[in-house]
Amino acid sequence: MPLAAAALIVSAAPLSAQKNTNAPAPLPPVTASQNASGSSAAYYHYGLAHIYEDLATTQGRSDYATQAIEQYKLALDADPTSTYLQDGLAGLYFKLGRIREAVQVSQDQIKKNNDDLEAHRLLGRIYYRSLGDAQGPQQQQMVELARAEYEMLVKLEPNVAENHLLLGQLYEVSHDSAKAEEQFKAAQNLDGGTEESLLNLARLYSEQGDTQRVVNTLTALPEEDRTARIELAIGASYDQLHKPKEAAAAYQRALDIESDNTDAMHGLANALLTQDKLDDALKAYNNILAAEPQDAQTYIKISEIQRRQGHYDTALATLQKAKASIPDNEELIFNEALLYDALGRYADAEAALKGVLQTTAKSDNSYTDGERNNRAIFLDRLATLYREENKIDLAVDAYKQMTALGGEFKSRGVGGAVDAYRDAHEWDKAEAVAAVAAKAAPQDRDAQMLWAGQLADTGKAEEGIALLKKQLNGKGPDDRITYLTLAQAYLRLRKYDDANAALDKAEPLSARNEDKLYLWFLRGTIDDKENKKDEAETWFRKALDVDPNNAQTLNYLAYMFAERGVKLPEALTMIKKAVELDPQNYAYLDTEGWVYFKMGEYAMAEDLLQKAVERNATDPTVHDHLGQALEKQGKLKPAVAQWERALVEYSRSLPADIEPDDVSNLHKRLDSAKVKLAKNAAGTKVMP
Repeated sequence: MPLAAAALIVSAAPLSAQKNTNAPAPLPPVTASQNASGSSAAYYHYGLAHIYEDLATTQGRSDYATQAIEQYKLALDADPTSTYLQDGLAGLYFKLGRIREAVQVSQDQIKKNNDDLEAHRLLGRIYYRSLGDAQGPQQQQMVELARAEYEMLVKLEPNVAENHLLLGQLYEVSHDSAKAEEQFKAAQNLDGGTEESLLNLARLYSEQGDTQRVVNTLTALPEEDRTARIELAIGASYDQLHKPKEAAAAYQRALDIESDNTDAMHGLANALLTQDKLDDALKAYNNILAAEPQDAQTYIKISEIQRRQGHYDTALATLQKAKASIPDNEELIFNEALLYDALGRYADAEAALKGVLQTTAKSDNSYTDGERNNRAIFLDRLATLYREENKIDLAVDAYKQMTALGGEFKSRGVGGAVDAYRDAHEWDKAEAVAAVAAKAAPQDRDAQMLWAGQLADTGKAEEGIALLKKQLNGKGPDDRITYLTLAQAYLRLRKYDDANAALDKAEPLSARNEDKLYLWFLRGTIDDKENKKDEAETWFRKALDVDPNNAQTLNYLAYMFAERGVKLPEALTMIKKAVELDPQNYAYLDTEGWVYFKMGEYAMAEDLLQKAVERNATDPTVHDHLGQALEKQGKLKPAVAQWERALVEYSRSLPADIEPDDVSNLHKRLDSAKVKLAKNAAGTKVMP
């Protein structure tokens, strides 16, 4: 429980909530030292004090409060040693908001009797409640004072779970996790593992980064004993562990307990979306809208689902509903641009992206980390849009703006500019950009590896490989990336044994499955290139077992099946999922079109391949595929045009991107088509 929330447990009840009665409370016990007159006076004044206190509490009148204080003081004059009266006066000061006086009276009482439970309890409440208002050194002082009081309370009444909970929270604030855990477990033993003790213990483990322990702690409680809050915490923990199926189950259990719990609704919808259960997620988000009709973020999520399902016009209409509430929301504008792009409305997509970049621009570059990250995302999307339109110079300019953001965005911007020039087959410019960045930052590993890759690709293989090896520094995470980059370079050079050897070095440095995904992808690619198709499939499926939504792997395996003409229904399912995840990716559209081609669905193939060509007109393979789809439908002239364009793009491609058999087969298809066209032309009679 957060400290602010915990303070609510121990703070005094508001005046309006006090018991409404004028009957005096039980009178304080008579001390042995009192004489008859002193005892009678103490009883008399305490009775009046209680009545005035009750009237002040119920009616909120300050004159009654003043009278109550005076009567307490008169009672204490008659019995100055009474702990009961001292504690009562301190409590009255606390209720009236006269904190300084409450503290003074309690401290004086503790000096007389260090075991005065009520005095320690009141001081603990006051110091704890003051934490939210204190700052800097004063806050630390309040933590220490509150901790001392609750340490005493734990000694005086060890069987009260609340004392252990609050002391545990104070230890947590003091970064003493071991003592905090000890107190939370003590509370758990006392209250039988109820909500508060479990959630405090779970939060402690979460702050330590041990999310699995959070789950183990909370799920140890039987389902029938769990509250909605506990199920929400379980769901959030599974979210952090990237286990959306288990998260969805927890959120559903929370909804079974509290059907109108909107936090559980949002959690369930997001977990279903993460699992790509789009129909179920859409239903869940619509349930949220029924409870919160003005929730613009939910409209954005619904639009995202509709976009991923290919319902672009519907998705755009949904976004417009959200736009009325949050017209300047950057997430909304980004999704809007994606939809315009998918619909081929490039000018609208550009306008949306440029508009938000202009309105959020700061001439002095004084962006917060969040603003910098958002700006980089928009610049990257704008650059990608320009690349799709073959506006390479504008794309490079957008990447330069990203580079100017500094930090990690500098290397991403340089890498983007290099990729833009590579898309346009302007290899010299790509190498020049990489070289400038590498020479400007000789200690920047990313810059050096980027340049090394360009060298290896453009006929300077030995120089590029040597530069990559130079980046090995004996640091595990760094060397893992370097070995993976080396493997990729060797793969493009068709040195498959060297590529596998580099992966052998990277594997021991890849502790988590997430670290092994790209390694397995490269293993599969190498086996595919060496015509070890079954082994390649095993590697790709291994990667998909860990990350079923890995679009790159889904695309490669689907294309491999299509090339062989095997498992085409499964290939179609895979590539549809990849396109759904990244509908603007031309390579995925090409694979989907090629799968349909292999299934004999030539019109569908043509439509998808045409879209792929529109998004990247420099890839010869896509032109070749489109030509074949056109030929199958008897459209020889446009097929020939596509194949001729493919040959042009092959002539401008890097050797690593050309399979000799592909070019040879393309020539055969083109020659055969030209012969057919010539025969058709010769057989055509010209009418007079």
